[in-house]
Amino acid sequence: MKLEPLANSRIAEILLVDDNEDDVFLTREAFDAASLRVNLQHVDNGEKCLQYLRKQGPYAGASTPDLILLDMHMPVMDGYEVLSEIVKDVKLHHLPVVVLSTSYEAADIHKMYGLRCSSYITKPVDFESFVKAISQLAGYWLTVVVVPGAGGSHGS
Repeated sequence: MKLEPLANSRIAEILLVDDNEDDVFLTREAFDAASLRVNLQHVDNGEKCLQYLRKQGPYAGASTPDLILLDMHMPVMDGYEVLSEIVKDVKLHHLPVVVLSTSYEAADIHKMYGLRCSSYITKPVDFESFVKAISQLAGYWLTVVVVPGAGGSHGS
């Protein structure tokens, strides 16, 4: 099977994992403002994220995301724990995980890369910069990069 960037083939499936409703709203608005073809799903904590990815409970019919946007600081299970579980799970470790955080702390950045996040992006504070960051992020991940499992298959 030939794989190509998502923008060439279909609408991208993105899972946003963030407990801050304002950030969720801004992220949705940023994708809309950037005119990107995405199906943006949202869960508000790490435990729900893993249930979603593993298609458990209320997420049994969930689509497999092409890209995960992960916040670090959340209740129940934080981004560190989520990423740690994703990289250990043979069915999930291929998924690209982009950390979207307000933290500029070197320790946070090193820890997330140590857990093998695909990218680490600090959330800009103003909307215009946030839209630009989301547009660049999506432009890279959806039009340049070929992600494993695109089109729902892990074959070659």
